[in-house]
Amino acid sequence: MSNFFKRLLNDSSSSDEEERNTWFAAAIEFERQNSQGTGSGDKSSRQYRYRDRVSGHSRLLNDYFVENPVYDETLFRRRFRLSRPLFLRMLHTLQQHNDYFVQRRNAANTVGLSGEQKMMAALRMLAYGMSADSLDEYIRIGETTTIECVKRFCQGVVEIFGLEYLRSPNAADISRLLRKANQRGFPGMLGNLDCMHWAWKKCPAAYHGMYTGHVHRPTIVLEAVASYDLWIWHAFFGMPGSNNDINVLDASNLFANLQEGCGPSVNYTIMGNHYNMRYYLADGIYPKWATIVQSISHPQELAHEFFAKKHESYRKDVERAFGVLQARFAIVRGPARFWHHEDLTFIMKACIILHNMIIEDERVDDNGLVAMASGNDDYDSLGTDGPVEVSRGPISFDHFMATNRAIRDSNTHYALRRDIIAHLWTLHGQGVIE
Repeated sequence: MSNFFKRLLNDSSSSDEEERNTWFAAAIEFERQNSQGTGSGDKSSRQYRYRDRVSGHSRLLNDYFVENPVYDETLFRRRFRLSRPLFLRMLHTLQQHNDYFVQRRNAANTVGLSGEQKMMAALRMLAYGMSADSLDEYIRIGETTTIECVKRFCQGVVEIFGLEYLRSPNAADISRLLRKANQRGFPGMLGNLDCMHWAWKKCPAAYHGMYTGHVHRPTIVLEAVASYDLWIWHAFFGMPGSNNDINVLDASNLFANLQEGCGPSVNYTIMGNHYNMRYYLADGIYPKWATIVQSISHPQELAHEFFAKKHESYRKDVERAFGVLQARFAIVRGPARFWHHEDLTFIMKACIILHNMIIEDERVDDNGLVAMASGNDDYDSLGTDGPVEVSRGPISFDHFMATNRAIRDSNTHYALRRDIIAHLWTLHGQGVIE
């Protein structure tokens, strides 16, 4: 209440009652006009829109989930990036993990949004990168609710499926990857290493200098390792865009298990020389480590030229993985429109998890046939021949430092690359690899 209004109520000097009532009415109108839209508790500043959520839910069921839906499995897969069985399996798991995705009634006994509506809104945002209010007309969901759905969905996906779909390769995975690497002529290779930048449109002005790098706008870096089937085995996200690939590698945990001695061992022999550490293919910016094999920028010999050709060909696996990830989920292709770094981390990890789940759901077998998931498929059901020893005991500090020096040994790097060059050239001479 303004001081003017208080003085008017306490003013007893005026003898004219009619004039005093006029001033009193004017004071009330003055207070009403000044108080409109100034507080969160002001009901006149909020507009309620009846969206008929029940009819929106019924329309979704008729379009996609009844026995004879309007849109078949192919269109469902195209629009939501997931197959319908995978969608329903994820929805059921999310509902058990968080009752936010369970349809309930509010305090006014009004039926709220269904789990299908919330999950579809989140997937549409991730798949198309569209604005939050663009989903209101079809799904019948408000802008703020859509943003909350995206955040809760991504957080739930990371919490539920992160341990399974963001894990490091286990012994069975390593055996399968090593078999494929041997077929390619790169024994001991487990994947390809590279970084990707995600533009951050809503980066706070105070952080622009820290997050702006060679792309001349704020970005966040994703370091990833991808295999031949585009599965992303390692994802380290969150470094500011001003860092290059070397800085990101120093901060990441890519070789943490190897340093701690708690990962499956990798033993292989090339040209009579024995090696016991895995390696990844990478571009020229990375350091000359024993666990990273780079190409030759200016090959002078035929063997070197053939090695560079094969190296650059196979290293495209991680580039293809980035391309498929961005094609499936346009939200990580365009500038990020969220304010908080934590939300962006959940979104990126959730997109990678969904990417790996889709690969598992629709993986291609050796005959080039697409095997749709039937619920009984197991991505780790392949053979376990090869090195499977895993060390879980504590290690000494001296052993940790010795392993760290072995990882960063440049002499082993050059020796390994020479052996791979000779091995590839031998296979090429035998007609095994063209």
